[in-house]
Amino acid sequence: MNLMGWTTLGIGLLVAAAAGLAAFGRSRWAGATQEQLALLEAARLPALAGLYDAREIDVLPGPVQRYFRAVLKDGQPFITVATFELSGTINMSATGESWKPFTSWQRAVVHHPGFLWNGRVAMLPGLAALSTATVHDSYIAGTGTLHAALLGLFTVADVQGGGEIARGELMRYFAEMAWYPTALLPSQGVRWEAVDDSSANATLVDGPISLTLLFQFDPAGFITSVHADARGSGVGKDMVMLPWDCSVSNYQLRYGMMVPTRGEAAWLRLEGRKSYFVGDLTSLVYEFQT
Repeated sequence: MNLMGWTTLGIGLLVAAAAGLAAFGRSRWAGATQEQLALLEAARLPALAGLYDAREIDVLPGPVQRYFRAVLKDGQPFITVATFELSGTINMSATGESWKPFTSWQRAVVHHPGFLWNGRVAMLPGLAALSTATVHDSYIAGTGTLHAALLGLFTVADVQGGGEIARGELMRYFAEMAWYPTALLPSQGVRWEAVDDSSANATLVDGPISLTLLFQFDPAGFITSVHADARGSGVGKDMVMLPWDCSVSNYQLRYGMMVPTRGEAAWLRLEGRKSYFVGDLTSLVYEFQT
């Protein structure tokens, strides 16, 4: 065999080995995902009985009343689980611009609050099969987790616990409730307080964690953004507290409710707003209290 033949054979063996490693990583990651889903399911509590009664919003601040009238119908069943998929781009650099495409699958449980985000980020889009970072982002039974691994095998980030880690993950869950809007009702555990004619504070409590976020509404009544004065940015000892903002837009009718189909998350740094996540809803399935 000549040099060209040996080179071709060597490259072929390397590609085959890399493909086998990637397949093993996908299998291992799928197993870890199932373990996390089992924990999420085990933490669920019985859902509250009944249907949405529009009279429950009569005492709420004006912009919150307009929101529920815009997105819900009287007699709407309460959502217990939302399963949805997103695709978009995520900025992998804290200070620069390194946007990578991602796809994700997420399951959010209303009682008791929890979610699992299972994402795949193509670090080198031209070689996505061999350079994909897999990510678990979750809040389950009061514990926050962020685990990222290249090819599902080689860990590049792994943090888990309570404190600011759990607060940050529950904050994400809270800000995404516009995708499962009945969860924002007072009867489902959210307390609303007036701020002005276009915004209101909402408070969610889970165990020792109490969060209050500022919700902004447009003239049509739709939520446009959710703001936190401080959320942990970074991981471990490098975590810093920064203002955080999550905006939602492009509302469409789903299951008789109006929900946003685009979301964007950003840090508000001294130098200005720094967006790091833009995602579009590609599928949405609900489970309802029956």
